[in-house]
Amino acid sequence: MQTNTPPTHSSLVAVGDSFTEGMSDLLPDGTYRGWADLLAARMAARTPGFRYANLAVRGKLIGQIVDEQVDVAAAMGADVITLVGGLNDTLRPKCDMGRVRGLLTEAVERLAPACKQLVLMRSPGRQGPVLERFRPRMEELFTCVDDLAARHGALVVDLYGAPSLSDPRMWDVDRLHLTAEGHRRVAEAVWQTLGYEAMDPQWHTPMPPTAPPGWVTRRVTDVRFARQHLLPWIGRRLTGRSSGDGMPPKRAELLPYEGSA
Repeated sequence: MQTNTPPTHSSLVAVGDSFTEGMSDLLPDGTYRGWADLLAARMAARTPGFRYANLAVRGKLIGQIVDEQVDVAAAMGADVITLVGGLNDTLRPKCDMGRVRGLLTEAVERLAPACKQLVLMRSPGRQGPVLERFRPRMEELFTCVDDLAARHGALVVDLYGAPSLSDPRMWDVDRLHLTAEGHRRVAEAVWQTLGYEAMDPQWHTPMPPTAPPGWVTRRVTDVRFARQHLLPWIGRRLTGRSSGDGMPPKRAELLPYEGSA
């Protein structure tokens, strides 16, 4: 009788921006955990001596990811590399999608030969007017992801097509980053895509419906969001600053991982 043998991976390197850094899965000490840390913890539990690096920095555009992270990741010789980038570019008013596709192609061409398995993603999108405004750019980016994966043997985790992750309740108050539950579901999705046995086969299933908030609650929430998150974000765009300016990678070296999920 033939049985499915679970994969064995001895190392993981994560490349990207705030999504891969783990915002907004906040820990008590003020640091962020996120799906990549959760995935690393699961993989480490199966493989003694498992090593993990996370080069992601919030706010990075695809050009910065290519310049600052790709060659570093490629040189580490990891079994698995995850690459998620380009979404920050699509949210900019002036976005050259041809350039974004070219840079993403460059990143994949460098990373795919440097690891046993490259993992790409179709990023999740929160329901609402922001998603609708930028949906054409996002879908153009994801078409490029699919094409590159087919050419270079990469796996694609389709988070964009998961109903559960479009639910506003899976997103933090800044409306840009997933909650802890959202990150947990992403970790599960990547875990399964890599060939491991499902721990949560229903990760993509929508949350049970609840009564929508009332008009007053929605308006108060909108005002708080604009003041605390939207206006500062616009200010950074106008002044050419990024939330990740001057920040080091989350976990710059490929070292044994001893964290917990």
